[in-house]
Amino acid sequence: MHPIDLMNIVNVGYSSTNYYVLGQGRKRLLVDVGWPGTLPRLLGNLQRMDIHLPEIAYLLATHYHPDHAGLAQELQEQGVRLVVMEPQVPAVLVLKTYMKPEHNYRDIRLQDALRLALKDSRAFLKTIGIEGEVLSTPGHSDDSVTLVLDEGAAFTGDLPGLGWAHDEAAEAVARSWQAIQEKKAKTVYPGHGPVRPMEGV
Repeated sequence: MHPIDLMNIVNVGYSSTNYYVLGQGRKRLLVDVGWPGTLPRLLGNLQRMDIHLPEIAYLLATHYHPDHAGLAQELQEQGVRLVVMEPQVPAVLVLKTYMKPEHNYRDIRLQDALRLALKDSRAFLKTIGIEGEVLSTPGHSDDSVTLVLDEGAAFTGDLPGLGWAHDEAAEAVARSWQAIQEKKAKTVYPGHGPVRPMEGV
């Protein structure tokens, strides 16, 4: 049995939010992206990390809040295809209600995106060289998802820690963390703050 090759994970985040590029070559996956109008900052960080935008084939938003999906349509117009999990579709339509005219937000064109059922996430990820799956992990928002790699990395977006959830969300948060733990996650890559071991959630 061969050891698992560890996934190449690069943080290209800014403005206190983490955005992660996974993989190598021309089929990389970007997990989360910033506010509308911040494309130059993203491009600058990619350049500093020696990643070229055409190498990023897909974008997965952990949830549809402005600091995690605000640039989604701008990236689609640059050739990066948005992957929308089916439970997230209603939230995509709500995102624009958070925006003010000065944000210059571009409505996400769902017809250009890849809409994917959660059960099909593993097969899709395999086509781009990623072993793992996407789970529904509500708690921060109903549309929140977590990408869990088989090697143990979990990209959790803004899912709060077990001790930080508000009373009304605590039960959903506990169920979400249990689902992540059941997939043998070892390391949490959050939307904000440093990478930490699962024991620290």
